[in-house]
Order: sequence, then structure tokens, then C-alpha cells
Amino acid sequence: MVEVAHAILEAKNEVLDFNQLLVEIQEYMELSDEALESRMARFYTDLNIDGSFISLGDNRWGLRAWYPIDSIDEEIATSMEDEEVKKPRKKRKKVNAFGSDDLIDYNDDDPEDEELIDDEDLDSDDLDDDIDVDLDDDVEEEDEIDAYRSDLNELGADEDLEDEASVEEDLIIIDDEDLDKDFDEEDEEE
Repeated sequence: MVEVAHAILEAKNEVLDFNQLLVEIQEYMELSDEALESRMARFYTDLNIDGSFISLGDNRWGLRAWYPIDSIDEEIATSMEDEEVKKPRKKRKKVNAFGSDDLIDYNDDDPEDEELIDDEDLDSDDLDDDIDVDLDDDVEEEDEIDAYRSDLNELGADEDLEDEASVEEDLIIIDDEDLDKDFDEEDEEE
């Protein structure tokens, strides 16, 4: 089919659309529509691979021998320019990307740079302003706990409370130092 396409383009001496080229080949070779359709993909591949054909855009094909190398680039470039209308670009204003308003001082949030406050520097008035203790909440909580205990007493849950008290007496308080010693001893054994 490639040889037939070359002969058709040479005889017509003009650029043809791929579909027109297929119709010409079909008429010359007397192919049925099914036969042409089954060979079409392979023919298109062969057309691209063969060095004697050139695609001129918009699915138009011609013979490479018709075009010197310089005119090929010009033809393709002019067809692209026809499609794309170049708009003049506006010049951009120069903007200082490092304006002083937008600067972020990353050294401000460094915890090592914070000044330590001595107890001598603090006034007793400053301490009173900073600490807000709501003593009413503690009193309310104690009242709630007492009400809860009285309800438990009424229900006969005194025995449960005694069991919990005995469990609490059996508990031992372990200091962090004791834990460190235990871990050190385990490390030495390993």
C-alpha cells in the first residue's frame, strides 16, 4: 500500500488528506471497505515510518522530496501561526518580593532567646493578677462527693467502701529513683 500511495502522490503532484489518499488507494487496488479498514492502521504506521512521506499537519501528507528541509520547517511553522494568534504580553511591574511588611522574623520564636524571669523581678501584685483560683469549685466538688457517699451508705454500700479502703492501704508508693534503680539492675543482668 505504501508503494501505491507513493505513486499516487507522485502522479498528482499535490498534498492529499489521509482520507483522500485512502480512497485513491482503495480505487486503485480495488479493495473492499472491510479490507481497507483492516489494513488502515498498518498503512498509517508504515506511512509514518517510511522516510519518503511527510506529514504537513492537519492529517495532510506529501512526499518529502518536494520540500527542502528549510521549507518544511517554514510550512509547519506558518500553519501553527495561523492557528495561534499571538497576543502582546503586558509588561509586569517589578515588585519587591522581600518588602519589609511581609518579612517574618524566625528568630523571634526561638525559646532559647527568651529571657528568664527571676523571682526578684516579680512584684507580688503581678503574681496575684496571674493566678485565678476558684475556691467555689473545690467546695462544690466536695459537696458532690459527700452526697454520693451518703447515697451509697443508704444503699448499704458501706462494705464496698471498706474493701476499697483496705486495698488502698495495701498500695505502696514507689519513687522515680526506685524505678531507675530497678531498671539499672535489669540492664546489668542482661
